[in-house]
Amino acid sequence: MSNPSILILPGDGIGPEVMTEVRKVINWFGEARDIQFDVSEDLVGGAAYDKHGVPLADETMAKAQEVDAVLLGAVGGPAYDDLDFSVKPERGLLRLRKEMDLYANLRPAQCFDALADFSSLKRDIVAGLDIMILRELTSGVYFGEPRGIFEEGNERVGINTQRYTESEIERAARSAFELAMRRNKKVCSMEKANVMESGILWREVATRVAKDYPEVELSHMYADNGAMQLVRAPKQFDVILTDNLFGDILSDCAAMLTGSLGMLPSASLGAPMANGRPKAMYEPVHGSAPDITGQGKANPIACILSFAMALRYSFDMGTEADRLEKAIEKVLSDGARTADLLGEDGVDPISTSEMGDAVVAALQASL
Repeated sequence: MSNPSILILPGDGIGPEVMTEVRKVINWFGEARDIQFDVSEDLVGGAAYDKHGVPLADETMAKAQEVDAVLLGAVGGPAYDDLDFSVKPERGLLRLRKEMDLYANLRPAQCFDALADFSSLKRDIVAGLDIMILRELTSGVYFGEPRGIFEEGNERVGINTQRYTESEIERAARSAFELAMRRNKKVCSMEKANVMESGILWREVATRVAKDYPEVELSHMYADNGAMQLVRAPKQFDVILTDNLFGDILSDCAAMLTGSLGMLPSASLGAPMANGRPKAMYEPVHGSAPDITGQGKANPIACILSFAMALRYSFDMGTEADRLEKAIEKVLSDGARTADLLGEDGVDPISTSEMGDAVVAALQASL
């Protein structure tokens, strides 16, 4: 049997810095656990534009289609702000999502106990938080037609169309229920069925899919109430299923419950390949952070946690994913802090590299 294959796309800004720490973790699994990965690396975003004149070369896109998982760092930066829209760094990321048909975006919101005081909410509300938002990623109002700015009478009108087919809703819903089966067996589907026909269809399809998962408890909630409940009592949720627009908003709301963008991973999953694994791309939620690029200040944990998600969802290595997540929790409980996590008097920040080394040391100690 061949080794699982990974394509690393470090990208721009702090992307290469945090991805260097992920490579340390990958190497540790190979050396200490004899879990080997076939790793290749290529360019995306501004780095790809600098070399190829496009934010994602066709050859790189072909590689992404062939591997078991893509790990992406970050794209973009001020140097590329004046480029034509068609070749901006972000277009490389969007091409990956579109051509790999990565329709299920997984955004976990997990609050490590050592960081509970970094949240803008009270400790008792967020301590122990562990929820997953599944956002449909390739349809909805961001892609529906007609769209554009048109002349209508004596003024212009901006039009975007919220459009979902039953099959688009169903595949996102099944992904949410499959996730719930591996977690606490609860799905809350969020839409606006009270005012939107697409919401009515969404609720109907989610209810139908739920019949195939009798062990999973399904509830429904209007998305605006869902935003309020995320702030009021977030631990009531396990898996939240929602569409592209609401998922964009709700996942950012949930992100702030954890205290730092430097702690947040994500996964984007598509249809199963011939080997049964879903097409997949994993990336930290934080951006390229050009203000700290090259200074050793970036927090690599979100990127390392993205690799943990790859272990869990692409490679069926849940035990090893748990091991990695517990190592990170141990490092944080021991007081290690990058600059974004400072808040206590007298605590000096450690560098990006030192945080990666600390995670590897904790992994080694777990043996």
